[in-house]
Amino acid sequence: MSTKIKTSLFNKKILLQATKDSITKLNPAIQIKNPVIFLVAIGSVLTTIIVITGIFQGNFSSFNLQICIWLWFTVLFANFAEAVAEGRGKAQADSLRKNRIETKARKLVGKQEVLTIATDLKKGDIVVCEAGDVIPSDGEVIEGIASVDESAITGESAPVIRESGGDRSAVTGGTKVISDRILIRITTEPGSTFMDRMIALVEGAKRQKTPNEIALTILLAGLSIIFLLAVVTLPAFFGYSLTASGLPQSHNLTIPVLIALLVCLIPTTIGGLLSAIGISGMDRLIQRNVIATSGRAIEAAGDVDVLLLDKTGTITLGNRMATDFIPAEGISVEELANAAQLSSLSDETPEGRSIVVLAKEKFNIRGREVQQLNATFIPFSAQTRISGVDIKTEDGILHHIRKGAADSILSFVNNNNGFYPQSIKNIVSDIARQGATPLVVAEDNRVLGVVHLKDIVKGGIKQRFAELRKMGIKTVMITGDNPLTAAAIAAEAGVDDFMAEATPEDKLRRIREEQANGHLVGMIGDGTNDAPALAQADVGLAMNTGTQAAREAGNMVDLDSNPTKLIEVVEVGKQLLITRGSLTTFSIANDVAKYFAIIPAIAVSLYAGTNPTGPLSALNIMRLGSPQSAILSAVIFNALVIIALIPLALRGVKYRPVSASKALFRNLMIYGVGGIIIPFIGIKLIDMLINL
Repeated sequence: MSTKIKTSLFNKKILLQATKDSITKLNPAIQIKNPVIFLVAIGSVLTTIIVITGIFQGNFSSFNLQICIWLWFTVLFANFAEAVAEGRGKAQADSLRKNRIETKARKLVGKQEVLTIATDLKKGDIVVCEAGDVIPSDGEVIEGIASVDESAITGESAPVIRESGGDRSAVTGGTKVISDRILIRITTEPGSTFMDRMIALVEGAKRQKTPNEIALTILLAGLSIIFLLAVVTLPAFFGYSLTASGLPQSHNLTIPVLIALLVCLIPTTIGGLLSAIGISGMDRLIQRNVIATSGRAIEAAGDVDVLLLDKTGTITLGNRMATDFIPAEGISVEELANAAQLSSLSDETPEGRSIVVLAKEKFNIRGREVQQLNATFIPFSAQTRISGVDIKTEDGILHHIRKGAADSILSFVNNNNGFYPQSIKNIVSDIARQGATPLVVAEDNRVLGVVHLKDIVKGGIKQRFAELRKMGIKTVMITGDNPLTAAAIAAEAGVDDFMAEATPEDKLRRIREEQANGHLVGMIGDGTNDAPALAQADVGLAMNTGTQAAREAGNMVDLDSNPTKLIEVVEVGKQLLITRGSLTTFSIANDVAKYFAIIPAIAVSLYAGTNPTGPLSALNIMRLGSPQSAILSAVIFNALVIIALIPLALRGVKYRPVSASKALFRNLMIYGVGGIIIPFIGIKLIDMLINL
């Protein structure tokens, strides 16, 4: 039941359903939610009444009929754009529903287990889940530890560990327990589970217009009113001009012509695509396996200019890796590497595996088969903080090789009547001051040297931060390391600032300071102690593997629990804003072009005198065939351009990590200039076809 569902723009089923929905959306109660298209719908109704009246009065006008048809097409195409966007979301929701099953729950009543239906569970109920059980609802593990298959929501088949009392206690309904036994306290009411909310959000049922979207709708409505007032004054102007020209008043502009002119001048293009842009923004986020609780969160992500990122797991790999072998005096580095590798052959931790790999890469010391060695491996334990191997040589001598914490190896060497050099103590201290981890290696009573373990900065992360810097976004690394270590890693990763020895209170204070200075802040987190900061941040991305408190505090949840996903979220948000801005620019430029195309064409007969055309014909730079063909060409183009731009509205304008000024310039050049040129070409071609 992975949410990584990519639906084709030209899915036949979606297109057929969208066609039906575009007619259903003609309901005035639905249509009025889009003021611009609602105004077009009113004009379509008036034109229809005029056409029908003309038929009954024996005064049928094919010109009026054609205007009427294309006006209705304009409304239907706008509805179709929104319906296609909604249809893609519904297809994802249907896929989620199809995989849901009616789960049985083992509810704990006292000390007895009672079998019940998952949908009957209430907040606070305790359920038991063992290997093979499907977790019935969202909750928190309150007892036990288990492997859980979360492929139902993440698409990843590798199981994850869920345990009580930590930052990995939250479980999601619909996931499956692979091993062991856990007790879960239900944290949601029926119908409010994570999966229920996911389906509702994917369908768009919970989508509300964002503040920017509402503001743009008001602006478009205001422009429409201005154009309406301008069009209403045209008959009076034309009447005066006709009298001055000696032409009859019957040549004045008719109501269908005025309606067509109004529809061409108001921003119908962006009015018809605005809702589709918003819905598709959430759809693109879903494809990245991130659930946003509102469209406002996505929009805020596009405006974020400060990102707070945890060091471990986000900027660094999160697992300490061996980076160097530092031998003791009189010991060759090859001898140290060989002993360190031998002591790590049975060590399945990331640190142990990295020691084996480093010895192989630096000194070509091949990993030996454990079974072929006459050896006894000593596993690591929290009490001894040491591990290693006992190897018996061919002459029967038993060698004890150990690696571990400095103080543990000191005890081991002393117990074997050995000597622990001061130089090793100095090396250990230097590595520790850098925030790295030293592992000392010894054989019998000799100290061989130190293995330098370091939390490695992720490959390519510096380039990602450079891209964010181009976009005007400041990155702040949060770590519990000391300032010296934090500064070193910050410099290597290329972040703009860092917070060392950070506490939850420090994070919250930093977010509030940034917001007080007018910045929008994004943050990631997974623990209960991150919840206050996630709630305070403008974009709080909670890890799905984290606690229920973190998931409820944030306004986004990353199903993959990938800390670097916050960067992708910002890119999706910016793409949404760029797409909306680009198509708004194109739409308004369109209106300017159509104004200069239509008004001169319908005014060519004014002040004509005895000539068929007057001096205003000089303004008809497109040389449109007639006033009627000019009006009809503009109406047809106005309808078709909405359909042509639907794929762009759904896919989004291609995002590039550039500064705001460069993005604005590119937007004006492509969509501003293009919005002026394309209508001239399109209307002229349609006019030529009509006059043929």
